[in-house]
Amino acid sequence: MAVIAATLSWAAAASGPAGASEALPADLARAVEAYNLATKHGDTKTLADLVTDDYLLVNSDASLQDKASYLKDFAVPGFKVDPYEIEPLSYQVRGETALTAWTFKLGWTLDGRHETRRLRMAHYWVRRDGRWRIAYTQLTRIPE
Repeated sequence: MAVIAATLSWAAAASGPAGASEALPADLARAVEAYNLATKHGDTKTLADLVTDDYLLVNSDASLQDKASYLKDFAVPGFKVDPYEIEPLSYQVRGETALTAWTFKLGWTLDGRHETRRLRMAHYWVRRDGRWRIAYTQLTRIPE
C-alpha cells in the first residue's frame, strides 16, 4: 500500500510530457531500455533481475500478478510479444525512487490468437544496491 500511496502523491507533482527539467539518469535510462528489450524478447532472466522480489503488476483488466506469476506468463508455449515503441516517456526521479510512464501499442500471440491493445504503462522504480528495479507496474487500457 505504501507504493500505491507514493504513486498517488507523485501523480499530483508530475510535470509535462518530458517529466522533469533534468535528463533521465543514465543508469535508469539503461534499466528502462533493458526492461523493454527483455519484454520484447521474452528474456525472463533479465526481467527477473529487473523486478523486485515483492513486485506487483496491476494489469489493464484489473487483475494482479506477483513476480512469479508475471515471469511465468513468458514461459507459456507459443506466447510472444510483438516489437513495440514507447511514446512519449515521462518520468519523475526522487532520490532512490522514480516513476516512468509511456503509452504503446501492445501486441501478442497466445494460443494461436493475435491480440493488440493500446496501453499506458507506469512503473515505480527503486534503486537498491546501486541498481534500478521495478517494484510496481500499472497498465491502463486506452480506448481505441
